[in-house]
Amino acid sequence: MRTTQIFVRAGLTIAAAAALPLALTAPSAFAAGGITVTATGSTVTVTTAACVNGGDASLMSNGQSSFAQGRQVELTGGSASWQNVSTGVHTVAVVCEDGSAAGSQTVTVGASPTTSSTTAPARGVRGGLGGGSEDYGTLTLAAGGALVALAGVGGGTWYLRRRGAQHRL
Repeated sequence: MRTTQIFVRAGLTIAAAAALPLALTAPSAFAAGGITVTATGSTVTVTTAACVNGGDASLMSNGQSSFAQGRQVELTGGSASWQNVSTGVHTVAVVCEDGSAAGSQTVTVGASPTTSSTTAPARGVRGGLGGGSEDYGTLTLAAGGALVALAGVGGGTWYLRRRGAQHRL
């Protein structure tokens, strides 16, 4: 009976420890698109880090519904810009070289400068191998922390009970 309880607790601890990497590698439910759009005066600029091998950006005015209808510009160094943009609400869309969409964002061109961002501001250099630079959401980090805490409590409880059992013999 006692051996069964220990195996059950150890199994739960191992399951929690195994689930942690899976939770951290899953895509975040809060991940936003990967473009930042800025309007200063009559100039609109888009930047992205999503298109490593380049791509195209399109500035669509009100009434234009497809990428092909907009003013298309090739991304250079992860950014593109349009000069002499008319006042109003515009949509900027970015498509990478491989055909994947990096995102789209609306921007208002007017007298005052506006900034619209779909990503978190840069936080310095991000190192790592493979997917080491992915930014995880709050929910993912909370779930991982809870699993680590659960594993610690379970392991500590098992150790203390095991230690107490040795003195009773």
